[in-house]
Amino acid sequence: MEKKLYTVIIFSENTVGLLNQITIIFTRRQLNIETLSVSPSAIKGIHKFTITTFAEETTIDKVVKQIDKRVDILKAYYNTDEDLVHQEIALYKLSTERFLQMEGVEGLIRKYEVRVLDLNADSVVLEKSGHYEETQALFEELSRRIGVLQFIRSGRIAITKSKVERLSDMLAAMEKRLVRDKEKNQPTKQ
Repeated sequence: MEKKLYTVIIFSENTVGLLNQITIIFTRRQLNIETLSVSPSAIKGIHKFTITTFAEETTIDKVVKQIDKRVDILKAYYNTDEDLVHQEIALYKLSTERFLQMEGVEGLIRKYEVRVLDLNADSVVLEKSGHYEETQALFEELSRRIGVLQFIRSGRIAITKSKVERLSDMLAAMEKRLVRDKEKNQPTKQ
């Protein structure tokens, strides 16, 4: 079977130690976490973990099912790039002198749709958002042309292409079941 990049999306409450429990599941399956991002989701009180890893589909399916069984997890899913809209953010720190002397600075900024975040006498900090290939291409070009003093790239952030979060559908179905069960259990008036 072929390994490919999967994005695992996990919804949970913000529970201490949960990240450690999740990473242990990946480690036991000998999967390396490529990127990791955690933030509040669109649903109040619910956090969203976005993890990328290279795996075979059978392995990632087992990992997600194992994560989904955890008490602290509301729901876990895995997706391919086709199911998602995703980005990463990269920051590049360069020598101001070398940056300003570089030929085609304006063209480079337009080509990569770069934002200048900070410019001072010593350094310039550029920001590029995009897919890994785009942020890496800029890094390689800057490294080759003038050198990069510092570089950092965020983990992937992603949302599904579906109309609402899958968790929203699941929570709505749970709410309907609770209301239905409550109505069933109410004594009838005579």
